[in-house]
Amino acid sequence: MKYLLVFIFLFNVVSFAKDGYPDESKIKEYVENKKETKTLNIGSTINISAVGQGVAPSFSSSPAQSYALAKRAAMADAYRILGERIKGVRIEGKDTIKNMAIKNSIVKTQVTAMIRNATIVETTFKNGLCEVEVEIRISHRNF
Repeated sequence: MKYLLVFIFLFNVVSFAKDGYPDESKIKEYVENKKETKTLNIGSTINISAVGQGVAPSFSSSPAQSYALAKRAAMADAYRILGERIKGVRIEGKDTIKNMAIKNSIVKTQVTAMIRNATIVETTFKNGLCEVEVEIRISHRNF
C-alpha cells in the first residue's frame, strides 16, 4: 500500500512536470496583459470610474419621465459598480444535490459600501437606454 501511494505521487509529479508548467513566453504574456492594480498609499489619491446603464420603462407617461427613470436606474447601477470596485463583492452559493444531480442552485451576491462625493462625468440617452459615467476621487486621508 505504501509503495502504491509513492508510485501514484511520482506519476502525478512527472505528468504535471511534463505538461503542467507554462513556458516562459506564456508567463511574460500574462504579466504584460495583467491589469494594473491601483493601490492607495499614504498621501496619494486615485480616481475610480464606472458606467451604469438603465432602461426606460414602458409604462411612463412622457418622454421626460422615461429619461428621469432611466437616468436614476443608471445612476444606481453605476454606484453599485463603484461599490464593487472599492469594497468588493460578497458571494454566497448553495447547491442541492439529489441522485448525483444538481436539483437546485442558488447564488447570492451582496455589496455593502458607502459612496459619497461621486461626480457625474457624462450622461447619454439613446433608444430608451441611459448610460451614466460617474467618477470618485479617493484619498488615503478620507478612506
